[in-house]
Amino acid sequence: MQIERGMVAVVTGAGSGIGRALVETAASRGMKVVAADVEQPRLDDTVDAIVRAGGEAIGVATDVSVAEEVERLADEAWSRFGGVHLLCNNAGVFSGGLLWERTLADWQWVMGVNLYGLVHAIRTFVPRLLAAGGTAHIVNTASMGGLVTNAYSGPYYTSKFAAVGLTECLAHDLLTTGAPIGVSVLVPSLVATGIASSQRNRPERWTDRGRERTADEEFVLAAMEDATVGAGMPPAEVAALVFDAVEHERFWIPTKPSYHDQIRARHDDMQALRHPASAQLD
Repeated sequence: MQIERGMVAVVTGAGSGIGRALVETAASRGMKVVAADVEQPRLDDTVDAIVRAGGEAIGVATDVSVAEEVERLADEAWSRFGGVHLLCNNAGVFSGGLLWERTLADWQWVMGVNLYGLVHAIRTFVPRLLAAGGTAHIVNTASMGGLVTNAYSGPYYTSKFAAVGLTECLAHDLLTTGAPIGVSVLVPSLVATGIASSQRNRPERWTDRGRERTADEEFVLAAMEDATVGAGMPPAEVAALVFDAVEHERFWIPTKPSYHDQIRARHDDMQALRHPASAQLD
């Protein structure tokens, strides 16, 4: 899909990191922006920055794990701008530690945002996009953790594997029905974002009151923060890759050359029926 001035982009998780970079890139290309995030102050800052730079944007506070809030997001987009051309389902959270020590609330929170956030968006936006009849594109943010695995991050990897499978199925369904809607899945390696501190936005309904973090959980969160902040790719570079992929109708959007080696190694392990190698953190 060729990006043109006046098109409308909806981006979730737009208050920071990749999401903010996506809306800034969209605005710089002349798109009208609907920015969504669960963290109101950061969302307001994102929208204010776009408007100050001469762009057109609105912010819609949205918890993507709640279907009604995603429906309200779509209502706002159509009400304000009359349609949507680019939908970036980018909101995501992280929970680490040993798999068997993760609580039910850990699983519900991570799956609620990383998987059901996509489900809600697809069920809400796709019928409207089909009814509109025009060209559109959907980008779902997964992770290299949706293609390869490692220790101490079970809920996150599980949610991202599900996100990849869901996005592939979405692409199959749209292609089979002849819909003019493109699909891509973003599978980033380390990016300089605040995902390691995503617990700051964990809703009360999925909070383990009184439970202290385990040692392995603290270790993983600290390692994740060090890796993303210290060696992560700048979000603006990721956003540039996303827009290039959209315009060239590419399904997979990796961010590092190591993607190819990691995929090859995983498939070699699968062919040999052996234990999968640990994912590289780069």
